[in-house]
Amino acid sequence: MNKGMDRRTFLKGAGALAAAAALPVGLVEVAWGKKPGETFTFAYISDAHITQISGPQFVKNFDKGLQKAVLEVNFMDPKPDFVVFGGDLAQLGKKEEIDHGLEILKDLTVPVKWVIGEHDYYLDLGKYWQEKVSPLHYSFDHKGVHFVVLNSILTHDDWTHKRWPTAEERMHQMARLDNPEGSPFMVKDEQLAWLKGDLAKVKKDTQLVVLSHSPLYKVFKPWNFWTDDAEKVQALLKPFQSVQVLHGHVHQVLYNQIGNISFNAFMATAWPWPYPVSYNQLPNKVPDMTVFMNRADPFKERDGTGWGKIDIAGNRGVAHHYELWENSSRTVRKESGKKQPADDTYQDPKKRITPQKHY
Repeated sequence: MNKGMDRRTFLKGAGALAAAAALPVGLVEVAWGKKPGETFTFAYISDAHITQISGPQFVKNFDKGLQKAVLEVNFMDPKPDFVVFGGDLAQLGKKEEIDHGLEILKDLTVPVKWVIGEHDYYLDLGKYWQEKVSPLHYSFDHKGVHFVVLNSILTHDDWTHKRWPTAEERMHQMARLDNPEGSPFMVKDEQLAWLKGDLAKVKKDTQLVVLSHSPLYKVFKPWNFWTDDAEKVQALLKPFQSVQVLHGHVHQVLYNQIGNISFNAFMATAWPWPYPVSYNQLPNKVPDMTVFMNRADPFKERDGTGWGKIDIAGNRGVAHHYELWENSSRTVRKESGKKQPADDTYQDPKKRITPQKHY
């Protein structure tokens, strides 16, 4: 860690969930363990986009981002109980890319829980991932907290199975960001039925953490910052007293609050994305409380990355502290009695750094 904050300060979290979202790696301290006063931590890494050039050659910058995240996790104190990988290990879903990413991640000294991303899925529809990595959706319990892992990047059967002449073309189409030939992400009915059955076994006062790749709300459809049936997922989560949804995919600072559900995105280890509202000026549903980073500088390979910490403290509110490596530090705070989080430094327009509107 840098920026004048040591690990002791870094781990001083308040309340029920202190999630230190290291960008590109996050540390989540859970203070609602099974026994009174019991806590545990888990780390979060996402969006490595390991890219094969040819043969044994891979894009070095993306390798370095993932290697940095592994190094950070291994030096964390306290050591996390496990690591969540939030999806998009590969760029084009190749076995060589997945294997190369796994080779880097094998240096982790703690177990890994896996979330699949669209870049891992659409070449062979998750076949190799299931053989080599993990199931596509599952749940587990850890020290009194119930975790649900969703495959949120499914889409229409016609698009998946009938539209493209080859699997490679399907993968290339889904890998594009601003793609008129794209198709929205979904959880889909079969998985929703599984989720309903899984949650039926869980008491409503149990702390719930949901791990998905795409955000489980609707931000911007042309870029697939969007899950088409997100409201159906939210309806199943609504009966629980406290729900945290952690996701990757968007490669940017993004947060939201819908009823009892808190949403927090984690940055990528590969590169940052601009915000759709600043990039193309089209109407979108980026939450009103988001203030955009002034980014990205093409001459600074880590611009738009950094690390941060989330404090979720019951009725005392929520705070997400961002330590951005090439930008000003900032805190986004959700306080009791307020509907939405507010950026306590950047909400005053006179103090804001003007976001880029041309790329």
